[in-house]
Amino acid sequence: QVQLVESGGGLVQAGGSLRLSCAASGSIFDINYMGWYRHFPGKQRELVARITSGGNTNVADSVLGRFTIARGNAKNTVYLQMSSLKPEDTAIYYCNAYIALDSRTYWGPGTQVTVSS
Repeated sequence: QVQLVESGGGLVQAGGSLRLSCAASGSIFDINYMGWYRHFPGKQRELVARITSGGNTNVADSVLGRFTIARGNAKNTVYLQMSSLKPEDTAIYYCNAYIALDSRTYWGPGTQVTVSS
């Protein structure tokens, strides 16, 4: 079992920056990758960025060059640094963690990011 808690969302003007944090607890050593998804009203969640336990990352084309994913030193924390934010980045951002051992994906409760024009 893994518990995830996000923080760092809020309201920012277009062109601004925010850093989201996700702290994992529980069976953190079984985690294969952690990532960030976002949900727009009426649409499915979409991948924003992901980082594996080995440190490999992939970032969605829509945010490439603007968003960066990184892990904390303790490796149970993942950050999403968001820069040059656009109004279309407004969404609820969710942290997730995947454990291959039991083929389960865990989700945090989400944090709202609102970018004003």
